[in-house]
Amino acid sequence: MNTLTIRDAKVEDAGRLVEIYSYYITDTAVSFEYEVPTVEEFAERIRRISAKYPYLVCEKDGYVVGYVYAGRYSPREAYNWTVTTSIYIDREYHRQGVGALLYAELEKRLKDMGIVNLLAGVAYVEQEDEYLTHDSIHFHQKEGYTQVARMLTVGKKFDRWYDLIWLQKKI
Repeated sequence: MNTLTIRDAKVEDAGRLVEIYSYYITDTAVSFEYEVPTVEEFAERIRRISAKYPYLVCEKDGYVVGYVYAGRYSPREAYNWTVTTSIYIDREYHRQGVGALLYAELEKRLKDMGIVNLLAGVAYVEQEDEYLTHDSIHFHQKEGYTQVARMLTVGKKFDRWYDLIWLQKKI
């Protein structure tokens, strides 16, 4: 069947989302978090974020294979039309259209809210290593994001320094 569907995340999804996210914490430099959050912590993140912004999951035949959400860029009022975006796909479901589908629905909902600017922070290293490839930056560029800033050696993980690239998309 292989049907992909998007729906709002629920607190009950927290366990599955932690499963997806934990790989990015323990095995990659994609996330700069060191410790995998508990299911309870993650449920609280879902509650807090979805109270104001879209928090979506993608299901393949009823099984959650990825998620995306938007968050407040800054508490200052002049930034109310700008959000940050975060997306995580189960590593077994990369390159199957999940990310593009999630971002399309997120963008539609954000546009309906009056959001104009999307910002994505992407970990980066000049020479790919076993913890970080250029897949994320390439994905975002394919989705229409352009690089607007690069902060050098701001994240340290696995005893290595990583840059953070900020990408922006106007919707």
